[in-house]
Amino acid sequence: MKQLKKFSSIVGFDDSPFNKFKDKDLLVVGTVMRGGSSINGIMSTRVQVDGNDATTKLICLIKKSKFRTQLKAILLDGIAFGGFNIIDMHKLHKKTGIPVIVIIRRLPDFENIMQILEKIGKKSRIKLIEKAGKAVKIGKIYTQHAGCDMDYVKQVIRIATINAEIPEPLRISHLISAGIVRGESKGDS
Repeated sequence: MKQLKKFSSIVGFDDSPFNKFKDKDLLVVGTVMRGGSSINGIMSTRVQVDGNDATTKLICLIKKSKFRTQLKAILLDGIAFGGFNIIDMHKLHKKTGIPVIVIIRRLPDFENIMQILEKIGKKSRIKLIEKAGKAVKIGKIYTQHAGCDMDYVKQVIRIATINAEIPEPLRISHLISAGIVRGESKGDS
């Protein structure tokens, strides 16, 4: 895998806060940054709560984006948006041609998640979780990836992480989406 430049363009997607009992869909924000220092643009879409449209929505959003040809990585804050709207990171990579890196702050209880998915009749999503592969710890976070090797993942994290434990494109997307939905972000990135 080739060496990344310090100001390579990276997009980070995070979903907004939502009420799982009331909301049918939720906002997903993507922040395009040069490394971790300069914002180049913002993307957004809406996905269904517990739906199965997140992968398709992200593919469409990226493919039509003016930033597409510049992007060196797609970062995702977790593998699911809006509850159990699980992203097929391998399909996302294949359809966009851009490496995908999932950032996980705290490892979820995968066994419990599998039981819940089976109980609520969404057993097919278990395969997507399994397909994503085992999460690997890097520093204080965990990662999964598609379309790149671990050296590339480490390069992306190194150039994009400045003010927190997570890369800036994800941190900024989190702040923006929370600010839009709640009226103000809590700064809990």
